[in-house]
Amino acid sequence: MARTTLPIPGRGPAAAGSQIAGGVLDDDEAGRLSRIFRALGDRHRVRLLSLIAAADGGEACICDLIEPVGLAQPTVSHHMKQLADAGLVTREQRGKWAYYRIVTDALTALATAITPAAQRAA
Repeated sequence: MARTTLPIPGRGPAAAGSQIAGGVLDDDEAGRLSRIFRALGDRHRVRLLSLIAAADGGEACICDLIEPVGLAQPTVSHHMKQLADAGLVTREQRGKWAYYRIVTDALTALATAITPAAQRAA
């Protein structure tokens, strides 16, 4: 049975093989996936990801993310840190502003991990 690899920050892309819908997860795999799902369990974080995905060039400055979500800058920074720690976005500091990009491989691997094996084979 094929396994899906989820990139985990600080561990490299092959650090976490997991497949929810087609295999039994061990405790480590379940823990890694739960951190990603926890990061996606907040509507503001999901909205922030969508804003970044829709931004020109697939990149957004934190200064452009504050107003659309209606949260204070420290709160948006906290949410972005959660997304970065989960490996869903990358952060690049440019002067006083942070710029974020979605890690598309992480989202693809996550989608594959939750897709039943029978659907993947079809």
